[in-house]
Amino acid sequence: MTKLTTQASLTLPFWVKPFLEQWKTPLNSSQERLRLAIALARENVEQKTGGPFASVIVESASSALVSVGVNVVVPGHTSLAHGEIVALFLAQQAWGTHDLAEAGRPALTLATNAQPCVQCYGAILWSGVKHVVQGARGSDVEALTGFDEGPLPQDWEGEWLRRGITLERDILRDEACQVLSRYRSSGAPIYNPGRS
Repeated sequence: MTKLTTQASLTLPFWVKPFLEQWKTPLNSSQERLRLAIALARENVEQKTGGPFASVIVESASSALVSVGVNVVVPGHTSLAHGEIVALFLAQQAWGTHDLAEAGRPALTLATNAQPCVQCYGAILWSGVKHVVQGARGSDVEALTGFDEGPLPQDWEGEWLRRGITLERDILRDEACQVLSRYRSSGAPIYNPGRS
């Protein structure tokens, strides 16, 4: 009989905390927020601790850092552990709520080095995050890495907007694409389900 698992957790790699402690650039602008996400994604590739994706969540007005996430799908043994999911999970745990748009809470911005895949798109939609800053496009991810990003709704940006989520696209796109190219050239796994 298979042992039933009744508890699981998501853990950031060992290097993330000291990396953030050394990061001195303020997070006041979309570019600065995305620059941190790109740097985290790059370090995740260099450290060989996961895929080339990372996200940063900040309070939109104050720029206070709430959480970060990097892709830990392979080391975490779960297809759910994308950078956006990890950042959302840690923000919700830090705030003690599933609803990051709860009354009385500051609005949040999520900066991600690449357009969210279909899974992360849905997670962001339900999370309570109010603004998303995106670097590379989904087409960049697929062309440069070979990852399958899944089918987004035809008017995915409009669906977010109808639910109060605004989007900035193509911020530091070239820098974000460089990380994706670096991952592919490193020989790291492209772990599409059933096609690894």
